[in-house]
Amino acid sequence: MRASQFSLWIRLRQLLAERGLTISSAVLVYLFPDGPEAETGVVLSDGGRVYAFDLAYDRMREGSDRDAVIERWQDITSHWQAHPLRSEIADAFVWRPPAQRTYLDLA
Repeated sequence: MRASQFSLWIRLRQLLAERGLTISSAVLVYLFPDGPEAETGVVLSDGGRVYAFDLAYDRMREGSDRDAVIERWQDITSHWQAHPLRSEIADAFVWRPPAQRTYLDLA
């Protein structure tokens, strides 16, 4: 998601940035088709917030992903452990980029 030039990923990066997420450190847990006009996803923010969302566009029409919109944006941070894909969300916490780096002086 971070570097792909596919129009869907470009648009998703724009939409997530509009919601205040830092794309270089956010983790897209999953995004999968949910009918002909939407995809369902979960993203982990750099601050550790978990969001579920629906990305709406006509999946059957070429190029429509450039105009995709987020129709549902739900903060599920307090209850993601009850989510059907909780294992994938837990894995995202392990694999997300560090919020900051610590350098130790070994001298």
